[in-house]
Amino acid sequence: MQRMRFAIFIIFFGLMPSCWCTTQGASSVAARSSSQRQLAITLEKNGDPQGAEQVWRGIIKINPRSAEAYAHLGVLAARRKDYEQAIPLYRKALNLNPSISGLRMDLGLALFKAEHPKQAISEFTQLLNTPAVSPADAYRLRVLIAMAHYGQGEYSEAIPFFKEAAAADPQNLELRLILAHSCMWAKQKQCVLDTYKEILTIDSESAQAYILAGEAMDEMKNTAGAIEQFRRAIQANPKQPHAHFGLGYLLWTQKAYEEASREFQSELSLDPTHTQSLLYLADIAIQSSRFDDARPMLERVEKADPSLSLAHLDMGILLADAGKTADALKELKEASRLDPGDVDAHWRLGRVYRSTGDLQDAKSEFEKARELNQATDHALFQKIANGRDGEETLKVQSPPSGK
Repeated sequence: MQRMRFAIFIIFFGLMPSCWCTTQGASSVAARSSSQRQLAITLEKNGDPQGAEQVWRGIIKINPRSAEAYAHLGVLAARRKDYEQAIPLYRKALNLNPSISGLRMDLGLALFKAEHPKQAISEFTQLLNTPAVSPADAYRLRVLIAMAHYGQGEYSEAIPFFKEAAAADPQNLELRLILAHSCMWAKQKQCVLDTYKEILTIDSESAQAYILAGEAMDEMKNTAGAIEQFRRAIQANPKQPHAHFGLGYLLWTQKAYEEASREFQSELSLDPTHTQSLLYLADIAIQSSRFDDARPMLERVEKADPSLSLAHLDMGILLADAGKTADALKELKEASRLDPGDVDAHWRLGRVYRSTGDLQDAKSEFEKARELNQATDHALFQKIANGRDGEETLKVQSPPSGK
């Protein structure tokens, strides 16, 4: 998957833009309106950002070269999450006074949160290469650079930075988990195994580690081993997110539908919004010809996430069985558009076309199905990663002192 994943993985630092602005003391830039400056700072401290912004803008009218005023305005914009407005304000402040402490980091964070990863990487790299950078700041910058690469799908580029950050924080389990998934996406299997061993040294009964091992085994086509790892994950923590779905999916691939259904239902009991579990429950109903049970589930899935090709495929099968040819064609076309390599979608399109007497289109779809190799299942870790969208949080703190 090459789309941005800033909604999937969020870096949480536990603080707002840098607070250098309220502790700097007198600015190196000449301030002809010190009373106004003090008023603006007081308004910020007292929780009146609108009043503070008005005063800072007044200061700029008096002194258009006040880097401090532009920097404060950038901070105020960032605090209300208007990063696009904060960015040019930070840049203006840096142009006027590049020596303001913490300002380049704030610019990098605003670029990162506004989903301008390449520009963010440039700012973070410049800071990382500063001779006087502290170990704590270097750690933080490496994680940020890694996450910016990760968000662009540049997993190989992210890995070295994740590794360096992990080496500086030997007990950070979350950091190693995202490193392991980066290794998996980059298809660096030895990196996955090495990181898995590190995770077990931190927590020998980590449900997340068992899930990771299961995902890796599934990627290596060791389905039996993957199933065993997911069973161990559930034994370690029955409420571990995605564990029941992962086991259910693996059982579904083996057509063990009854047991798979129980796992999908267990996942839904933990997270009623887990769309993929609902989707595979609906598919099992389709496989069992329980179309009446499948339809309401598929409708919920399509409404929640219209990008899931299996939902459109199964809805097409259901509609074709009901004789609703036009609607079935629409769903099956969407399924083949979303997943052009799905043999079943092309084959079923061919069948529906043939039933309408459209032999030319039917022949075309059957030929596409024949030309495709056996449909390759997306690896389990990809499916689980999709299910994590918007909920995964990487908590990054400074490493222990002295690192």
